[in-house]
Amino acid sequence: MRPVDLSSDVIPIARFKTQASALLRRMHRQDRPLVITQRGAPSAVLMTPEDFEALTASARVVAKILRGLESRHARTFSADEVRASAKRAARARGHAG
Repeated sequence: MRPVDLSSDVIPIARFKTQASALLRRMHRQDRPLVITQRGAPSAVLMTPEDFEALTASARVVAKILRGLESRHARTFSADEVRASAKRAARARGHAG
């Protein structure tokens, strides 16, 4: 996805309503999103499903990285502590350990 061209990719809603099909074809051909305005203010961004998926996938990766960075302050466990905890849990469920 290429960046929005402010001189041609910002479309009033009235124009979008009358030229939707042509604007969608242009959006796909130029690989740029469209910004739809209402009363002169941005109201929506229209992009291809592929660009939307890439954008949301990137957001999910960033969220996971941030969670990982936040968790660095959490308590960590050694391998021996994890094994001992697993054995205690198995014994509590009635399994041999």
